[in-house]
Amino acid sequence: MKVWIPHPAGRRLLGELPAGVTVELLTDPARLPSSPSGVRFWVPPFLAGPDAGALLAELPDLAVVQLLSAGADAWVGRVPDGVTLCDARGVHDSATAEWVVAAILSALRGFGPLARAQARREWAYDEVAPTDELAGKRVLIVGAGSIGAAVRARLAPFEVSFTLVARTPRPAEEVHGVDELPALLPEADVVVLLVPLTEQTRGLVDEKFLAAMPDGALLVNAARGPVARTSALVAELASGRLRAALDVTDPEPLPADHPLWELPNVLLTPHVAGSVRGLLPRAYRLVGEQVRRFAAGEPLVNRVVDGY
Repeated sequence: MKVWIPHPAGRRLLGELPAGVTVELLTDPARLPSSPSGVRFWVPPFLAGPDAGALLAELPDLAVVQLLSAGADAWVGRVPDGVTLCDARGVHDSATAEWVVAAILSALRGFGPLARAQARREWAYDEVAPTDELAGKRVLIVGAGSIGAAVRARLAPFEVSFTLVARTPRPAEEVHGVDELPALLPEADVVVLLVPLTEQTRGLVDEKFLAAMPDGALLVNAARGPVARTSALVAELASGRLRAALDVTDPEPLPADHPLWELPNVLLTPHVAGSVRGLLPRAYRLVGEQVRRFAAGEPLVNRVVDGY
């Protein structure tokens, strides 16, 4: 069988593969490495745009689409019947958790204003100090999956308290359901969004959600841009009542004239939480395991069901 991958380094990172498996490099959908016939396993590029899915119609023997991203929203509903869609759950836990911790600390300790002052060569102590701090904060993690667990583990030494929310409540683990958010938000100093983008989570952060957050609270979005309603987000942040750290936006990339760029209480990064040097080794370790499972007729892990 043929396996198509998007990165040259992937060949060596896959590990040993069974006899009969041919790995080919597909970096440009307009220039296929060989005939599409026989391609059973396809790994699209990381953070592939909406055009990448057009190739699905050209792969008559495709059985598995293995994503390199934890989110599968761009692919749900587009994969043909009979083709298994798998995400990269677990691959991005450490990197995304690091970004969340860095973003929270940067926002609370005023690194944004300080960086701008540095660019002006200004000693901005009187402008920024005293800053806020993370110690003692109440952190609400919306999305209690593997990334949520990684965020909690990394934030635990900072003397914070936690509340976790998931699609389905897990009382034994003290995980609340999404329907409890209206009662939980007023008690949160920091709200971290880590949910996948589905029809249920699209627009989850709306006017009511933001209004329920207490004055001065910090919203951290490391999920997907459309999880938050942009118009509501801009209106609330423009008032100065809340703060935000955003790695994702809607639209994305964010246009140069968008008002989010100008708000002093917003920290923006260009969807880089998972883009670290360790990504490819971790991702292709998973891909190699999946290829070996598929070749042996074993069940695949990280199958996407109902958008998750």
